[in-house]
Amino acid sequence: MSYVKPLPTNTEKTSSELVKVLKSYSGDFASIVPIDLKKAPLVKLNLSGANPEFATLNMEETEVQEKYIWDKMKAAKAVAGVGGYGEKRGWYKRSENYHEETEVRSIHLGIDIWMEAGTIMFAPLSGIIHSFKNNAGLGDYGPTIILEHQLEGIKFYSLYGHLSEESLIGKSKGMKIQKGEKFAEFGNYPINGDWPPHIHFQLITSMLDKEGDFPGVAAESQKDYWMNLCPDPNLILECPVL
Repeated sequence: MSYVKPLPTNTEKTSSELVKVLKSYSGDFASIVPIDLKKAPLVKLNLSGANPEFATLNMEETEVQEKYIWDKMKAAKAVAGVGGYGEKRGWYKRSENYHEETEVRSIHLGIDIWMEAGTIMFAPLSGIIHSFKNNAGLGDYGPTIILEHQLEGIKFYSLYGHLSEESLIGKSKGMKIQKGEKFAEFGNYPINGDWPPHIHFQLITSMLDKEGDFPGVAAESQKDYWMNLCPDPNLILECPVL
């Protein structure tokens, strides 16, 4: 599916208002994983295409990605690896899913949290299930859940990609999910889109009429538009290393 054109307008105001509201709720969100992301030992990972360490590595191979990430976490004595918002990555070229007519989408719109498969997940704030879907295929999200939230009269969404298949069992549109409630778990490859175990966490101000899926990687030529539509998820995660 092509995500380049057309681009809807009138999203800037909603995004600006959401950022302001999320900042006012700082410290009031539940952790989405079973560790305190504000205090736990984390390592910020550089997975950009400009990372010189990738010159001798085939980062299009899932096993190579996994070894690199886990080695970095071990060296830093970290319980999780984090990062990626706005990062320009080169490994998406391995999947036709990211190929547009004139460019390969490369700008990452969420924050990744790298932990073991099976890691349980919790809702950062109350909401309902907007939609869910198994976005199968190389480099895609795999099992995905999107929650809908309301804060101070502003509707927005949080997306969780690369889940386990079991995460979708028993789910239904409109199901209420309470703040701090377990609702999913990290998947493993190849089910999770064939990525090392991690969660893709993304904020979205408008779903653009999509269900169970939403662009998590943007074309560099439209970076500003998509990053405005999808503000920094660290407004909720509040990881000090990001």
